[in-house]
Amino acid sequence: MKINYTARKVTLKDNFKERVEKKLKKYDRVFSEDAEAMVTVTVYKNRQTVEITIKDNGMIYRVENTRPEMNEALDIDIDKLGRQIRKNKTKLEKRIRPAALDEYPDEAAAEIDEEENQLQEEVSYEVLRKKNVSLKPMSVDEAILRMNMVNHKFFMFLNADTDKVSVVYIRDNGDYGMLESELDD
Repeated sequence: MKINYTARKVTLKDNFKERVEKKLKKYDRVFSEDAEAMVTVTVYKNRQTVEITIKDNGMIYRVENTRPEMNEALDIDIDKLGRQIRKNKTKLEKRIRPAALDEYPDEAAAEIDEEENQLQEEVSYEVLRKKNVSLKPMSVDEAILRMNMVNHKFFMFLNADTDKVSVVYIRDNGDYGMLESELDD
């Protein structure tokens, strides 16, 4: 797995990078050699955010956590990534190497099994409601304004500048984000 680092308002030390590589190494058997991990560390006043995004075979796995110490945030991210993989195990088996998930470390499996059983009972991927959306060309600012007016967390629109279907959304920290459609080759 190839690991890229991005540091915002901080200089990453080699021991942190080694720690990341050691923690992600346990997922080598799950992901292919072409997998690419992006580790982004951002330091705010008294909090540090570690975000890990792994792209492999068209699948994207993303975890993010904010803590006073970046090592603590990294540990929580690694645990979340493991839960994400186990939660979607049946779907992932079709896309990753055979039996990769069977070799998942036993110590992590013992801790997560009870939680996984509860999640399987609670989580349903059944679509309960379908809504048609008329895409009206508008600017990003207008889309954010409309999203706020209807008190939603996201809003889909046709971007007047790019002629692409886009989605604006509000992030956990209160900032705004935007997704823009693109055909995958």
